[in-house]
Amino acid sequence: MRRYNVEVVCTTDDPVDSLEHHIKCREDGFESKVLPTWRPDKAMAVENPAAFKAYVDRLSEVSGVEICSFVTLIDALRVRHRFFESVGCRLSDHGFEEFYAEDYTTSEVEAIFAKVYGGKSLTEQEIRIYKSAMLVEGGIMDSESGWTQQFHFGVIRNNNSRKMATIGVDTGFDSIGDFTLAKNMAKFLDRLDQQGKLTKTILYNLNPRDNEMVATMIGNFQDGEIAGKIQFGSGWWFLDQKDGMERQMNALSLLGLLSRFVGMLTDSRSFLSYPRHEYFRRTLCNLIGNDVEAGLLPSSELDFIAKMVEDISYNNAKAYFNF
Repeated sequence: MRRYNVEVVCTTDDPVDSLEHHIKCREDGFESKVLPTWRPDKAMAVENPAAFKAYVDRLSEVSGVEICSFVTLIDALRVRHRFFESVGCRLSDHGFEEFYAEDYTTSEVEAIFAKVYGGKSLTEQEIRIYKSAMLVEGGIMDSESGWTQQFHFGVIRNNNSRKMATIGVDTGFDSIGDFTLAKNMAKFLDRLDQQGKLTKTILYNLNPRDNEMVATMIGNFQDGEIAGKIQFGSGWWFLDQKDGMERQMNALSLLGLLSRFVGMLTDSRSFLSYPRHEYFRRTLCNLIGNDVEAGLLPSSELDFIAKMVEDISYNNAKAYFNF
């Protein structure tokens, strides 16, 4: 980490995690900041009632909140959210197939929680309603804490059931999904925006088909106060390569504002992933340099262009996340 001049690393952590190692790094005065990232996916995973109940019971134990309803579930998550904030957390991250934005009432969500917590399987519509409510509640928490929320979407996981039975989930049998995203994404963001609870947001698509859609979607919810408040995230997973990075940046440049881009995300737990940032910077420089040589960007503005590259590579993220 010293060799790579790493200033900040944000890990991915479940709300029930103790964060003991983050606390230890801070107490020991380690020069790189090692901060948690709030990843509440298991609190949304109601497809398996038994696993969900076990997780909720664990959440109740670590939060000190007796969970007997959806409202108390949110209370317990708020307790943990504040604890994460006390350890330096400034980001949330959510991974799912698609956005959920069903209409619902409080009584409907409470009934759904009681049903799944009681061990009964939910219908597809009930699952979508529950997840819609959870996304809104999570967005409100992040907004009130001034965090940045991140959404990684568009993957279908564990496609090979034989391999999943043999070696488990998330072992390399995931692929790009094909979902209708735009209407629900807009409805979800608008729902938070109407309440004044839409915090800084980064959207990472996995299907390159959605590049132009996301590049235009972020323009709907910029507020004129926070520069680049809603971000089109860098090429992720299968798109985390030269062509994927270039297509994402070209879409953002054509339909948005490339100069406000916060640049590369490395959502890996491995030190070997750090060169991705160098790979990204070289790809960015080649992309812009080729445009200058082709006369698409003015060679008379090289100082401005160089500053933009520096901003995308470092300054924008530092200002945006405010670590």
